[in-house]
Amino acid sequence: MSTFTPADWRDIRLVAFDVDGTLYRQGRLRLRMGRDMVLHAAAERDLNAIRVVSAYRRIRERLAAEEVVDFDRVLVAETAKATSMSPERVHALVSEWIEKRPLRYLKSCLFSGVPQLFAGLQRAGKKIGIFSDYPATEKLAAMGLAAHHVIAASDVGLLKPHARGLQSLMAAAGTSAREVLFIGDRADRDGAAGRRAGVRTLIRSSKEIEGFQTFKTFHDPLFDPFMQ
Repeated sequence: MSTFTPADWRDIRLVAFDVDGTLYRQGRLRLRMGRDMVLHAAAERDLNAIRVVSAYRRIRERLAAEEVVDFDRVLVAETAKATSMSPERVHALVSEWIEKRPLRYLKSCLFSGVPQLFAGLQRAGKKIGIFSDYPATEKLAAMGLAAHHVIAASDVGLLKPHARGLQSLMAAAGTSAREVLFIGDRADRDGAAGRRAGVRTLIRSSKEIEGFQTFKTFHDPLFDPFMQ
């Protein structure tokens, strides 16, 4: 593993980010959403949202590991079967509880330093890209962030660790692998995708991860060139 250093920024034209767990505190968001779902279930005497979201996330993880093509269709179908609901109902609940309702909390869950880093990259003329397993355009707007190119797994039909989304992002930005830095939070998903795409990769982690370069916060010295 070669170590990425501040001097290496000069070779980077595209800085690609994962979103969930990388730009914001996913644990904090899930606690807030879990509270909201419990309150909703108690008020409406309806556990369907909890059941669907739980099954959806569990099945999604498996489909990612299996690298299932056209995963969205399979995911909804399998979640519908697991919860004895129609695909239409599953889609509606996922849209409400995973895509829409969390937006109100995202800005307060944003990691310190992210807005400054995005602004600094823009000033330096770097392209900013997003490669997320979930739709990210509305999330970025809710966090007050902007990117030049946004690719979600649903756009390419494959979840990480498959590298197709990252490859599509590079093609959209007109960059080669040696000109890309990918920043994520999961070695098994983001790290593996970055490695398979042949790009330099950083993993946000409070602990060292064998085989990957890690950083703890966006205030680490590595990001100093953009945090002035």
